[in-house]
Amino acid sequence: MHAVFASLPLVAAFLAVPQFLPQLARVRRTGTVAGVSWSWAALTSVNNAAWLAYFALSGFWTALVPAVSATVLAAWLALVLARRGGGAPKRPMVLTSVWAVVLATAAAVSGRVGLGSALTVAFLLQVAPSVWTVYRSRDTAGVSRATWLLIFGELLCWGVFGIHEADPRLIVLGATGVAASSLVLARVSWPCTTRLGGLVRRCCWSPGRGGAGRRRPGARATAP
Repeated sequence: MHAVFASLPLVAAFLAVPQFLPQLARVRRTGTVAGVSWSWAALTSVNNAAWLAYFALSGFWTALVPAVSATVLAAWLALVLARRGGGAPKRPMVLTSVWAVVLATAAAVSGRVGLGSALTVAFLLQVAPSVWTVYRSRDTAGVSRATWLLIFGELLCWGVFGIHEADPRLIVLGATGVAASSLVLARVSWPCTTRLGGLVRRCCWSPGRGGAGRRRPGARATAP
């Protein structure tokens, strides 16, 4: 049984290395970034750079390759989104820079422990913009299901491994990642259509008054 748990970082690495390639391919193929958050891509790159340092300090050598891959590919995705969106959004760019400084300061002052403490909330900050964007978007055509399935699988592995190793940081990472990816996959896979006679009217999720969500019909109606 110990061998099974010990293999989880390898499985996570296998799932994580190509993680952002489907998202990059989808943006290139469809020509749209609808539903994809720039903040998510930028924070993913910053946080994985920090996880790279944490894994190195912890001796989790198998985790270094996926951390490097996520850092580089997420940064590439952020650049693609900025280019297609007319530039990086200024406020999220400033907030991402501030968060990078916080992580660097935590590592410099308290080493592995301080960095790990900061990283317990890092993934929540990372995925929150993506969940928020995908649920507010009328169109989610730019979101790759394959990328989020890989994220789900990777972080499920880290969560289980964290339980085995009694590492609260990995447990929080796994639980947050599984929850967030499930929410994104549910929204993207949601059959958001209503049938009206012989037509299918496409719908979306949009915020209602008081912060509640509601479904509204889109402008187009297509034959089934």
